[in-house]
Amino acid sequence: MAITRESVCTSHVNSLRAFNRFYTQRIGVLAPYLGSTLSLTEVRVLYELAHQAPQGNLRAAQLGASLGLDAGYLSRILRRFEERGWLKRTPSVHDARLSLLALTRTGRSAFALLQAKSNDEAAALLAPLPAGHQAQLVDALATVRRLLDPQAADATLAGAVLRDPQPGDMGWVVQQHGEIYAREYGFNAEFEALVAEIVARFVRNFQSDRERCWIAELGAERVGAAFVVRKSKTVAQLRLLVLAPQARGQGLGARLSDECISFARARGYRKMVLWTNSCLDAARSIYAKRGFHIVQSAPHHSFGQDLVGETWELVL
Repeated sequence: MAITRESVCTSHVNSLRAFNRFYTQRIGVLAPYLGSTLSLTEVRVLYELAHQAPQGNLRAAQLGASLGLDAGYLSRILRRFEERGWLKRTPSVHDARLSLLALTRTGRSAFALLQAKSNDEAAALLAPLPAGHQAQLVDALATVRRLLDPQAADATLAGAVLRDPQPGDMGWVVQQHGEIYAREYGFNAEFEALVAEIVARFVRNFQSDRERCWIAELGAERVGAAFVVRKSKTVAQLRLLVLAPQARGQGLGARLSDECISFARARGYRKMVLWTNSCLDAARSIYAKRGFHIVQSAPHHSFGQDLVGETWELVL
């Protein structure tokens, strides 16, 4: 079905345009970008040259296609980079009519300065926000990208690997819980100690036919984990579901949860339970969408906070 202007709510259009005006002003797109003499487009071309052509094997046509730039416009940008001594062209060994692009040492230095400036400006935008609001903003940005570019999100998710734990992984799980829950929810060291106890008990008493741990990796970087532990002969428990902030909003938490549920069913468990707190909205949404429901709720003071603990169940 073709998408027409009439199929979009006018107020939604106005809201999106208002946000675009706000954000472009906030990040300085209308001025020379990052305090340099370059436009945003020129900085983006420089970025892609630094990342796509480290070995000097990128053609201008490839660069233009990846950025959606007019060939003539891109050619003028590349010519300016050559005049600055940032870019060199090398004839292709396969076709002398084609030139391969690469940044010179001077070009790489220019990019490094802009990269550092960009990181500093992003940090300055985030710094005034409390840690929990920073995480909320990052999650929202991931949601925007997933909704506007589902193919890119699917590609990212498809690149995620769920594997068995290796040496060092359990320490990472404890560290992530300690850091994330302290930063985003104000939990004290008691929570990290609890996670360490759960992990140690899992390792010491591991039942390979009834229990499982998955470590999620993206680009060889740990970004998530989930555990299934035996609670009784017929009941499995989902524990320690965690996602690094950069992996949120891509469906990875749902994928880890689905793996846990599938494993429990395959092992003949009749029920899966989990314990969480009412403040963990993202996790609770994942559980609810998979058919878990709350069977018990009670206030408690733990980890330095007043919380409401919840027990959830899923009949398998």
